[in-house]
Amino acid sequence: MQGSQYTVSDVMTGTVVALAGGAAFKEIVRTLREWGVSAMPVLDERGRVIGVVSEADLLRKEEFRAADPVPSAGPDRPHGADKARAVTARDLATVPAVTVGADATLARAARLMARHGVKRLPVVDGEGLLKGIVSRSDLLKVFLRGDDDIAEEVRRQIVAGRFPVPFDAVDVEVRDGVVTLSGHVADTSLVPLAVRLVGSVEGVVDVRSTIAGPRRRPVLEPDLTDG
Repeated sequence: MQGSQYTVSDVMTGTVVALAGGAAFKEIVRTLREWGVSAMPVLDERGRVIGVVSEADLLRKEEFRAADPVPSAGPDRPHGADKARAVTARDLATVPAVTVGADATLARAARLMARHGVKRLPVVDGEGLLKGIVSRSDLLKVFLRGDDDIAEEVRRQIVAGRFPVPFDAVDVEVRDGVVTLSGHVADTSLVPLAVRLVGSVEGVVDVRSTIAGPRRRPVLEPDLTDG
């Protein structure tokens, strides 16, 4: 979306395969394999997201087999043992689900993924109904923006609005997402702010600035000045 901040709705996948709470263990395994994904949201009867089932949840069945002479140790062993006995999506799911709204910024989605150590987030509306899913790879789509698109937004939204100088006083060049600002401005105190704003434009990889203060007028010899 040129000229505005991207949100989750711009990059998410709208067609999502989800599991009913009563889905059986082998059905879950088959569905994950069929769709080539490692996790799926679990829905209640109203279509609200109540949790997420991942391959890690399913593997508890192997990890905690009674025949294993050296069962896994760790602080989550009781919880893991419960997962090992579970046979439906509702009981296998990790709850509560970590979700995100469609209007959330990509930065917020990225922070949620990092904080909770997940690779994808169910996208929900205000009532918790499933609207899509956003993955790490989806968040990277903004870096596919063309250089010309980025440069136009920087010129129109940032440079023209922040520098009280003619529009063409600051030159904007973008190559492979790296923005270079150059030129001369009357007030260089605005440059750090402009650099930060340019860095916030979706798809920008880095910002480099060689913007300097106003050019100095040459000092004329005394006999060349007006008397």
